[in-house]
Amino acid sequence: MDEYKLQGLSCGNCAREMEEEINKLENGEGSRILYNSSKLVLAKGVDMQKVEKILSSDGAVIVKDPDDGDARGHEHDHSHVHDSSTDIKILLGISAIIFLSAIYVDTQWDNLVPVFMYLTAAATSGYPTFIKGAKNLLKFKFNIDTLMTIALIGAFSIGEWKEGTLVAILFGVNELLEGMGMEKARKSMEELLKVAPKEAILIEGEKERVVPIETLKTGDLVLVKSGQKIPSEGIVAAGKSSVNEAAITGEAMPVDKEPDEKVFGGSINNEGVLKVKITKEYKDSSLAKILHLVEEAQETKTPTELFINRFARYYTPLIMIVAALVMVVPPLFMNGDWGSWFYQGLAVLIVGCPCALILSSPIAIVSGIARNAKNGILVKGGVFLEQLGKIDTIAFDKTGTLTKGHPYVEKTIVYDEENFYRIAGSIEKTSSHPIAKAVMGKIDHENITYTEPEEINTISGQGVSAVIDGRTYKVGNEKSLGFPLSEKTETDIGSLKDAGYTLVIVSDEEKVLGVFGITDEIREESKGIISKLYSAGINNAVMLTGDHQKTAEKVAKQVGLTDYYANLLPDEKVAKVKELTAKGKTAMVGDGINDAPALATADLGIAMGKGTDSAIETADVVLMQDHLGKLPSAITISKRVNKIIKLNISLALGLKLIALLLTIPGLLTLWIAILSDMGATILVTLISLTIMIGEKRDSA
Repeated sequence: MDEYKLQGLSCGNCAREMEEEINKLENGEGSRILYNSSKLVLAKGVDMQKVEKILSSDGAVIVKDPDDGDARGHEHDHSHVHDSSTDIKILLGISAIIFLSAIYVDTQWDNLVPVFMYLTAAATSGYPTFIKGAKNLLKFKFNIDTLMTIALIGAFSIGEWKEGTLVAILFGVNELLEGMGMEKARKSMEELLKVAPKEAILIEGEKERVVPIETLKTGDLVLVKSGQKIPSEGIVAAGKSSVNEAAITGEAMPVDKEPDEKVFGGSINNEGVLKVKITKEYKDSSLAKILHLVEEAQETKTPTELFINRFARYYTPLIMIVAALVMVVPPLFMNGDWGSWFYQGLAVLIVGCPCALILSSPIAIVSGIARNAKNGILVKGGVFLEQLGKIDTIAFDKTGTLTKGHPYVEKTIVYDEENFYRIAGSIEKTSSHPIAKAVMGKIDHENITYTEPEEINTISGQGVSAVIDGRTYKVGNEKSLGFPLSEKTETDIGSLKDAGYTLVIVSDEEKVLGVFGITDEIREESKGIISKLYSAGINNAVMLTGDHQKTAEKVAKQVGLTDYYANLLPDEKVAKVKELTAKGKTAMVGDGINDAPALATADLGIAMGKGTDSAIETADVVLMQDHLGKLPSAITISKRVNKIIKLNISLALGLKLIALLLTIPGLLTLWIAILSDMGATILVTLISLTIMIGEKRDSA
């Protein structure tokens, strides 16, 4: 499949119809027109001339790169392509002037001059519609262009020159507004996609040269000056600076970077100069994956959108039947006037336009995905955005989600001031075990002089023993103790265990020197986030952990959770998630690595990991900040999108229903019919774009 950028794609219903026509071409099966992102995905071997002819029927063109004539790719410059909306505005302006002049002339002279002016105004604003409608009539294809053409021919045939012209002008305005609304949403998404850098400064020995980022390979060394974007994932080889990672995480606060620290492609070097060693080619970088997923996300159809598209297929034919009945039934069976009911039937035809209905969802979806992405929340499609807005239960993994996933010493009990820290540090300083690092993190603040062990041995399941200054010492759990404990020591150890601490006991062969109480540090934002989630409409929040009961109880109490389940094996976590999903829409939040089965089982998987590959690939929603801070806003935005889509559908159908009901007393006019659709289009567009309001506040 080849991908092409389109320009001039302004009508969702028309895009669907053109896609169906392209699929009927030889080798065209499987081709798609992506209305939201204005792209064409074309099967190989399709006759391009026939494709371009189909596209031109709605004023759409394939954008070609001026450098190589190839339209494929994601980032081509298409500024050279003429903006057709400008032509439409000019024609509508001219048409409106002629129309107003015709009204004045009509009041002064009763002759054919105003009729000619009305026809000129109608043709100026609506000739593309008439041409398409006439062609469709010959093919017996009935869409909005066909309906408008029939309605206008009918209006002029019964002498309704003024109303027919007004309908033509208002229809042109409606089409323009529809295209402008979608284009506004597209531009918001395109701005997001522009964060990808285009070039990099490659260091080759003593020389530097500018190269496209696509040519960078793993191991290349690049120079990033102040204000420049880091081209791809890498490690700082030299230099110190602060970096803006908003493109990845949505966080505006700069992050300080030093040698050997990781940097993300697309992040901006704020000051100084950095030399970065590339660890991933751009196509494999987090940024490239994010942008690709965001682009794909625009085109996934939600159940609501699929329903609307199916409804639209039957709506227009149904309206045509209703229009025919309105024209025929009252005159035949109720002594109605043929002329007036023919006019009413023409007005009903105009109500058959499904454009506002089809537009009710895509602008809201694209706006919601774009706003979340700018917040550093990657929602992988409209279907997941809709699902996120329906969630009523959230299950959290503990380690690395509600907690930082890094053990630290929270409490110490010291019996031997002289030897406790010295012995513990001497034994643990060479270990890479997370608990040993936690112990050393505490000891490093005590300004201790270590003694080199004469002998050191690891005892499986217990800890480590060492000989220091001719005496044997141990650092480990309770199993490492080979002597009875004093009543006080036993009480102290018992109280630490009851409080949910993991114990590291330092002892010699006769007594305990002291105890480290180790816990996993709670994320600062966790407690506040749980409260905000309840405010955002979440009814139930639970914690699932493989840790023991006391630790789980302690963490749950600290973050404000009343429901928690401890001692869960991976398969038991999955079973618990299934149990929760049976009761309501459930999201599982984890780190995207060891929680993959539970994430996949839940109605919605939410991973956090600051751009880690596993997080991006595993879940339906990714929190790029590596914390839960933006989760409540993501849910709020998603709920708002769902509400707006429902409101839009109600408005689009409601205004049309009101227009149709006006036929009962015979009050429906051509201009009321077109205004019902135009009003719906304007309201649907403006309401959908309100989702983007608040971006500045989000990024503050």
